Amino acid sequence: MRVIRTGVTIALTVSGLLAAGVALAEAPQTFKTQKVTVKVEAIATGLEHPWAVAVLPDGAYLVTERPGRMRLIRNGKVSPPLAGLPEVYARGQGGLLDVEIDPKFSSNRTLYFTASVAGDGGSGTAVFRAKLSTDETQLADVKRIFLMNKLSSGNIQYGSRIAIARDGSLFVSLGDRGEQDRAQDFHDDAGTIIHIQTDGGIPSDNPFKNGQKALPEIWSKGHRNPQGITFDSETNRLYTAEHGAKGGDEINTPEAGKNYGWPVISYGTNYNGTKIGIGTAKKGMEQPLFYWDPSIAPGAIAVYRGKMFPEWNGDLLVTALKFQLLSRLDRDGAGKITERERMFEGKFGRMRDIVVAPDGALLITTDEDNGALLRVSKATN
Repeated sequence: MRVIRTGVTIALTVSGLLAAGVALAEAPQTFKTQKVTVKVEAIATGLEHPWAVAVLPDGAYLVTERPGRMRLIRNGKVSPPLAGLPEVYARGQGGLLDVEIDPKFSSNRTLYFTASVAGDGGSGTAVFRAKLSTDETQLADVKRIFLMNKLSSGNIQYGSRIAIARDGSLFVSLGDRGEQDRAQDFHDDAGTIIHIQTDGGIPSDNPFKNGQKALPEIWSKGHRNPQGITFDSETNRLYTAEHGAKGGDEINTPEAGKNYGWPVISYGTNYNGTKIGIGTAKKGMEQPLFYWDPSIAPGAIAVYRGKMFPEWNGDLLVTALKFQLLSRLDRDGAGKITERERMFEGKFGRMRDIVVAPDGALLITTDEDNGALLRVSKATN
């Protein structure tokens, strides 16, 4: 099969056109995967480290750029940055991170986003709620609904993604901030999956809602840097994709009150090759469903439930930063996960977010200085 490849667009030209609100159209590329031939097209280019994408009900896209900008993309045009965003701490791995729209967006125009912010003691991960103005130029009624309880120095391992539950509540992943022992402190938000209401309140099914044994917002603990989190829309099971150290990137299914082990147990090693914790297992700590060694540096995770690619139904799709690829994994009847293939390796740069669009296509952001929003669809003969 013929694979079409395009040249690299000059970043300055792209940036200039984006400033005028126009995205460049590039020739699609086709790839033969194990089960299906796919087409990859760039919906927008010239984005600066695009971190997340969300699809509006009318088919437009909201995209965050890590330096602190959010843009709307509709009909091949990229908007100027939306006004009204709060100041973010855009250093190192920090900045404007995830964005998700409320299930009732059509009537309430509400969205949620995460960002690293600065304060007394350093910086940390925060969750915000806002409304997109009717003219789509700004965010209104912006309110911070959560801030991790301990800020710290350093610019790494903030997490952070949002998964919206069927009841509308929010599950948010928080990294250990590069201070690994915090992930085992149940009175510290670092290294956790939290579960909060849309106003920041504590849901009644939280395992530590009385706040005595742990912070009331904590759902699960012992996570290193979970930058992917999603629900399987069919089973309602929550999945995370998490950065290990050197080796030991993991897929987990966070359950209420459980401890996922970091840094007491891990299948990776420290970057200098020394052992982490006590080994790979300990009573009372959960095992990952799957781990990668060597690490792929997972960016995000999706469970495929769409009409466009029935061949992938129920498969896990994980983007990778380090190896610049999309990993497809499947599960057998017993729930065992196996990595089946790696797609697009080295073709588009560091792959960050992945979302299954309403039509079943995949949306992927590339975390580059000249980043892109890609659409992966089924190729036609």
